[in-house]
Amino acid sequence: MKRLQEEFSLKDIWFEKVMDEYGDKLTKFAYHYLKDWKLAEDVVQDVFVTCYMNFEHRHEITYLKSWLYKITINKCKDYLKSSYVKRTLLDSSLFRLFSSEEPTPEMSVIYQSEDELLSSSVLSLPVKYREVVILFYYEDLSIEEISELLHLNKNTIKTRLNRGRARLKGILERSDVENGRKSKRLT
Repeated sequence: MKRLQEEFSLKDIWFEKVMDEYGDKLTKFAYHYLKDWKLAEDVVQDVFVTCYMNFEHRHEITYLKSWLYKITINKCKDYLKSSYVKRTLLDSSLFRLFSSEEPTPEMSVIYQSEDELLSSSVLSLPVKYREVVILFYYEDLSIEEISELLHLNKNTIKTRLNRGRARLKGILERSDVENGRKSKRLT
């Protein structure tokens, strides 16, 4: 009985450390995929349930960060493929009915930041470019780590990164032209 209590305590301590270290990062990452803060929180909650259930296998996990991000990516992709999402996106009147006019506190902080345009531009990229841009620039993962995480060739990652940057540059330049500003950011 005492050994079981020690095991339970060790599990809780480990899990709490993982949640503290990766909770916010994974939620922001999931938000970039899903473009919805509440859905991102739900996905990360599922990620942590998976993490908690795999405590006994923690010694088999080579890189915890990569493992957590891979689970998050898969859960986001699963959600985006779900019939619920397809029905909701097709019936945009239903989407508008449930969407709040006021942003969440987290979204208010994002909107107030000076990187608002960049963030929205990154979010407008197709998923295959958005994920590599986010992993490379926001999560500071190397090409090799991204390649391993997404199970793609390094050259594919480099190509997607270059194409994502080119699309992002185009979006930012168009935005500057629309707002009557001369872009100095990308020159």
